[in-house]
Amino acid sequence: MNVKVAGTAGSDSRPAAPVDPAPPHIAARGVAVDFRIEERRQRVLNDINLIVPKGSFVSLIGPSGCGKSTLLKVMAGLIAPSEGDMRVAGLSPQEAVKARLIGLVFQEATLLPWKNALENAAFLLMTADETIKRREAFERAAAMLRLVGLDDADKKMPSQLSGGMRQRVAIARALALNPEVLLMDEPFGALDAITREEMSECLLDIWERTGKTVVLVTHSIDEAVFLSREVHVMGTGPARIIETLPISLPHPRTEGSYADPAFAAAENRLRGLLIESHRRRRP
Repeated sequence: MNVKVAGTAGSDSRPAAPVDPAPPHIAARGVAVDFRIEERRQRVLNDINLIVPKGSFVSLIGPSGCGKSTLLKVMAGLIAPSEGDMRVAGLSPQEAVKARLIGLVFQEATLLPWKNALENAAFLLMTADETIKRREAFERAAAMLRLVGLDDADKKMPSQLSGGMRQRVAIARALALNPEVLLMDEPFGALDAITREEMSECLLDIWERTGKTVVLVTHSIDEAVFLSREVHVMGTGPARIIETLPISLPHPRTEGSYADPAFAAAENRLRGLLIESHRRRRP
């Protein structure tokens, strides 16, 4: 919006230059990734352009093997783009990782079996910050366990925890770093349907409380619609973003959100896009 500067007679009252909006928290511009397979270069991501505003919750959805996880790994600094530019909080992903701006949660919780829940939740923080005192690290980890609803399980070993509880510890471990961005690669994929719904509600509560930027890779249409402000649909051959769908469901979202007509409309749109994408993959 142009703002006119009021002034006295003879002063310059031309419109001031528009103020630039805050930079996106995550920005991909023309990102492409090539893998070398059997001496041949194969493009797996092509011309990815993506903007994720700060504090937003977005999902990446698409056919199996379409490159969703590859794109997430580019955001996390685990894979360097062959072309284009990826920025997280204005930094390269590698710089953002060093600044502890990024937290990662994978499908497998990968907890250390010889450490209890509290020790596991504190592990990454103590590894990333060698100067932090053990007591401070444990206090922060305990706070994150409370946030994910595991304050009474801090002394339990991984073998004593259910799949959903182990994944909560993994989320607490990532949050203990106090990252600005949380990247999640199918974190609930190995859970049963009811536990998955419970974890979705837990994640939504965490996002609403912390205001972090969340990017979720999922195969579940329901999960993407329930959790997200926007869903980015990826196609194949090579992978690209074929549509970005805003989700108009009001907050707070509850079990009743599944019955909202807006939920059904978004679900039907995403299902149609995925069906069309699968058809294009057929030889």
